[in-house]
Amino acid sequence: MNKLSVASVLCALTFSPLYAQAEDSMKDFDLFANVGFVTEYSFRGITQSDEGPAVQGGFDVTHKSGLYAGIWGSNVDFNDGDEAQLELDVYGGYSGAIQNLNYDIGLIYYAYPGADNSLDYDFWEASVAAGYDFDVCSVSAALNYSPEYFGDSGDALYYSAAVDVPLPASLTLSTHLGYQTIDDNAAFGVPDYLDWSIGLGYSIEGFDLSLQYIDTDLREPGECADGCDARIIFGISKSF
Repeated sequence: MNKLSVASVLCALTFSPLYAQAEDSMKDFDLFANVGFVTEYSFRGITQSDEGPAVQGGFDVTHKSGLYAGIWGSNVDFNDGDEAQLELDVYGGYSGAIQNLNYDIGLIYYAYPGADNSLDYDFWEASVAAGYDFDVCSVSAALNYSPEYFGDSGDALYYSAAVDVPLPASLTLSTHLGYQTIDDNAAFGVPDYLDWSIGLGYSIEGFDLSLQYIDTDLREPGECADGCDARIIFGISKSF
């Protein structure tokens, strides 16, 4: 028993500094989770859920240095005979701030498990974004680039800008304008297009509520088969 006690003490003395270092290192990381529901999953103005509801959620880990990584998922319905029912996004990057100026550089991989490989749904994007908080409002702009976009449709660029305005009663007014260019419009299914939205956000008891009006300049059914005209989407989410 004495030998065991001595060994235990020596082990504790040996590994305690290592444990303390590991514990200190873990303090540099933060882990977040989120879950939500929307009456429709819309991506850049085009429905991803056949104009039906979607359940969404994800996990994020951030480091005090500004590095981050995460995974996010949602049910999808492209009206393709249920080739794809799930979207999983894996992403990582670096974000920081210089006074009121925020910036972000990242990579995103969009995956659609279960979809036939010949559909070429999966794709990569690189993104750069910057924003500035003027107190009375915050403005941001972003650029996303994919060397081979959804459906093997070639190079694609997405330019976007947003303005968020805090309102009385804990409301936030959000506006968004985006422009999507695609090298092979026929493969993607629609021509280059504009999308825009305006909405209200509200937080209560830890839940975030949103109500958005979303539209594009695509005409149905000539330029877009379905899911790209004006609609209103409600969402509720919670972060942990």
